[in-house]
Amino acid sequence: MRTSPANRRKLISVAAVSAALLTAAAPVAAAQDPSPGAAAVPTAQTEAAPGTPAERLIVGYKSGAAEARSNKSAEADAAAKGEKTGEDLDFQRRLGTGAALVDLGENLTKSDVADVVAEYQADPQVAYVVPDRLNTPQADPNDTDYAKQWDLFESTAGMNVPAAWPTSTGSGVTVAVIDTGYVAHSDLAANIVGGYDFIADTAVSVDGNGRDSNPADPGDWYNANECGSGIPASNSSWHGTHVAGTIAAATNNSKGMAGIAYGAKISPVRVLGKCGGYDSDIIDAITWASGGTVSGVPANSNVAKVINMSLGGDGACTSATQNAINAAVNRGTTVVVAAGNDNDNVANHSPGNCNNVISVAATNRSGAKASYSNYGSLVDISAPGGQTSTGTANGIYSTLNSGTKTPSTESYAYYQGTSMATPHIAGLAALMKSAKPSLTPAQIESAIKSNARALPGACSGGCGAGLADAAKTVQAVAGGTSTGTTFSSSSAVSIPDAGSAVESPITVSGRSGNAPSALQVAVDITHTFRGDLVIDLVAPDGSTYRLKSSSSSDSADNVNTTYSVNASSETANGTWKLRVQDVAAQDTGRINSWSLTF
Repeated sequence: MRTSPANRRKLISVAAVSAALLTAAAPVAAAQDPSPGAAAVPTAQTEAAPGTPAERLIVGYKSGAAEARSNKSAEADAAAKGEKTGEDLDFQRRLGTGAALVDLGENLTKSDVADVVAEYQADPQVAYVVPDRLNTPQADPNDTDYAKQWDLFESTAGMNVPAAWPTSTGSGVTVAVIDTGYVAHSDLAANIVGGYDFIADTAVSVDGNGRDSNPADPGDWYNANECGSGIPASNSSWHGTHVAGTIAAATNNSKGMAGIAYGAKISPVRVLGKCGGYDSDIIDAITWASGGTVSGVPANSNVAKVINMSLGGDGACTSATQNAINAAVNRGTTVVVAAGNDNDNVANHSPGNCNNVISVAATNRSGAKASYSNYGSLVDISAPGGQTSTGTANGIYSTLNSGTKTPSTESYAYYQGTSMATPHIAGLAALMKSAKPSLTPAQIESAIKSNARALPGACSGGCGAGLADAAKTVQAVAGGTSTGTTFSSSSAVSIPDAGSAVESPITVSGRSGNAPSALQVAVDITHTFRGDLVIDLVAPDGSTYRLKSSSSSDSADNVNTTYSVNASSETANGTWKLRVQDVAAQDTGRINSWSLTF
């Protein structure tokens, strides 16, 4: 007896379609390689939506065919073709055009669908066979204040973010917000992971202690003249929380605002307090956030692939700061920084003038350089930063707190600044890294620049490559280069010094047959002498594949690369493991993340 379609698979209602697609993570939706027997069937004829195998087919029979007139004949034909292809096909109903709707059963791959399509195409009584494609209402997120976020969607000066979401939401990526810390907010809480308070000076920290694992923002208010002669009093800014909301506020939760990379996680790293923050704390924060070691500070279990620094000061980029940035980038972390708010050449302001960063200028709602924004040849890209002098609603709307000194109730507000422009690019970098985990910081910067559009308004002095375009950039890095579905692990595993091997597992499911002959194994390991490491890939049956041998002459830091393995003799489904052993003394390390791309 045939099982009813309702029991064989989950039906997707039209009302749920938009949310389902908008929250889908791109790495697990990449196209699989078709089987040799299905090569003649284009991918588009096997998918309900990009990356999603069809669940039903629409079959049009020629007018003289019995199946064109008789439901019983169409049902018998579906059963016969199911037997030939080894699938459980079921005639569903007759469409208004006379075509037959055929259900394909559950858990079919695109290769399976292609086999069925090919079988129908070979039938001389079939006029056409097409997938029952999944159409999505082009609706905005249901966040109640989304209409206030012109910076995401307006055609003139918005960053074209919504069109990027069907491809990537930032899933699997952690962004470190090196700022004032984080004040609790329900529109952010779901995306907050562990961070750290790096403020060592208690006069700056305000929270009554020095460095600790609590990055909560107690407020950064100060009295008149407290931060320098002639400087007026200021209320608490809750700056880090505003920045974090732009990057990864929860989205489609029927409240508040939408984050650009709402599938990503935020690690709050506190360096700014009363009157600002010191280079020494910021340097340690950069190091720790990117997976480096800081004396006296526990290892970071939430290593960031993107760092946002909406902060700055006057003068050249010091060697101390530059060294920290270089090391972070060498670990595979993209560093995004504010150009500054002095209407001056960014060459005079750090870290916007440092190398190996993405330096971000701010544009207003008309797409021109914001009046306050720094400029110059060292600016890499522009993004919406708002300009409230032309109207409060022309600022950047994000999460905040209503407390004037200490935390009170959560709120939202419009701010302006290159501080607000920077998280737009950090969020975009997270979308890109999620769509294609193998991207390096240099590749991320290059793609953002090469896919920018010309500024809609004027910029005197240099605003980088133009206004960033999220959808165009994400599509450019995601399209056409993936070899298949990606499975990943971002759970940190410590590697003991001269100790036993450790393993990080990934469970692969939903695949058919064996692994490919060019299985891509992307590895991100922090270690201060990588020559000590032996790295193996362990297949589900226990077979091992050597990825890296130890070498006493390889003294460089870290392993951040992708290996290609001929795993064609291995069953794809099952638990794969990355096995790492430190075979020499004096250095420890950590597996930050790794992935398998089929």
